[in-house]
Amino acid sequence: MEANMTDTLSGNFRPQESLSIGAQLHRILRTAIIRGELLPGQAISEVEMSKKFNVSRQPVREAFIKLSEEHLIEILPQRGTYVRRISVKEVLDARHLREIIEVSVIREVTRGKTAALIETLRALVAEQRKIQCGDNLSYLRLDDEFHRALALHAGREYLWRVTEGIKAQMSRVRFLTFDLATPTPQLTDEHAEIVDAIDAGDEDRSVRRMERHLRTLIQSLPLVARRYPEHFTTESQGTDASEERR
Repeated sequence: MEANMTDTLSGNFRPQESLSIGAQLHRILRTAIIRGELLPGQAISEVEMSKKFNVSRQPVREAFIKLSEEHLIEILPQRGTYVRRISVKEVLDARHLREIIEVSVIREVTRGKTAALIETLRALVAEQRKIQCGDNLSYLRLDDEFHRALALHAGREYLWRVTEGIKAQMSRVRFLTFDLATPTPQLTDEHAEIVDAIDAGDEDRSVRRMERHLRTLIQSLPLVARRYPEHFTTESQGTDASEERR
């Protein structure tokens, strides 16, 4: 999913040969925003991050551009860069688009299921049940692995990359829900029901289970927005940081 637990804002940065430094910093900062280590409205800078991770400003700039494209930060020329607040509209739009993609994928997966796929999915569900309460990042990582396994089995790697790009705001909301309740058993049970439907070759049931699973966020979103109003904006764009500093 995002970065490993060691790749945090502590600056304990160990470059990997498999990814560019810019890509690695993007993952680290993306995770920090999702986890709330970088708060909505908070100012960040290329200079600050280049010093923290002991790298040049160029890979930090690359990471910032990607984060801006994901609507996680807002870059205001001559004024600064700020972590965006969560747009309720963008979360709902992303969830809607993700449902369209994943329903299409689940149909293909159910038609072309294999014993190896079912084994992989059940193993991921078993790992999810072992996650300790409070280890939110590990659960989100396993959740990603579950949905990624479905997309790759259907041969839809590009659609998974699209999904990754649009669900960052959803992940921010999901992370906040863990502070209000312990939804992981419910989510894991929903994953198990999806696997059962695939294993049975029941395409319609697979679709219904996936739709219900992805719509859980709609139910929790109003509660989270009321509990953490400082994290949200009802506008479709911006962190409101720009307005606050005018």
